[in-house]
Amino acid sequence: MTEFQQAAAAIYLASGILALLGLALPAPRLTRASVWGVALGALIHGAAFATLHKLNPVPQLSDLPYAISFMAWIGVCSLLILMWRLRLASLTAAVGPLAFLAVFLPSLGVQTAGGVAVPPVEGTVSHAHVLLSSAGLGLLGIAGLSGIFYLLEHRRLKMKVLGGKRMSLPSLEALDRVNVASLVVGLPLLTLGLVTGSVWVHATTGNYWSGSPHAIWTLVGWGIYSGMFLARFVGGQGARQAAASAVGGFAFLLFAVVGVEILR
Repeated sequence: MTEFQQAAAAIYLASGILALLGLALPAPRLTRASVWGVALGALIHGAAFATLHKLNPVPQLSDLPYAISFMAWIGVCSLLILMWRLRLASLTAAVGPLAFLAVFLPSLGVQTAGGVAVPPVEGTVSHAHVLLSSAGLGLLGIAGLSGIFYLLEHRRLKMKVLGGKRMSLPSLEALDRVNVASLVVGLPLLTLGLVTGSVWVHATTGNYWSGSPHAIWTLVGWGIYSGMFLARFVGGQGARQAAASAVGGFAFLLFAVVGVEILR
């Protein structure tokens, strides 16, 4: 598995650099080529998870480095799917390096003292919790990333930085559609992840609520995203405000899931 991880990490990084060059020159062909590179990296990344069971001992997906790696893989695959309909190739300039970092850590064999929620437990519920939570976080990460690019493009257009050679960023409309799609799918997946996590805790301790810092921070993060969802689809929040909310929301949620575990 380690060989697959290292290969995927190298391809992600190379694709990100290629996309950055495509934006800076600008050279659309390089940017488009970077998309194929990210797709190849995702294929090899998936093969790494497919061979996870061959390691001895078999690592748990609930181990923090592997959970982050899986979250990155879901995010990359989701972005590639969105690219079928939208012109988002330039996003690989950010996705490539981020995916590289997410994959490189577990490729070094880094272990943590605990999992992302509770002590490892074999069974369908524990696996469902990790898969659903990671998928939700991956999609919300894409929402946050699209929010950053939206704010950058909005600022550039507002300042009228036009003319001459300029970076070819996705349109505001395309970035907003990514934000909407990622939030609509990501929040329900994260919600299901929390529900299955509660069931997992009950199977382990007999209680549905662990009261751990991870659980508290994650629940607050879910509440923030629920408020964002209502503000966008019920309160009529504008696209720019939604983009800023997506960036702030994911930063908080990332700390709740990853930062709290690292600081423990």
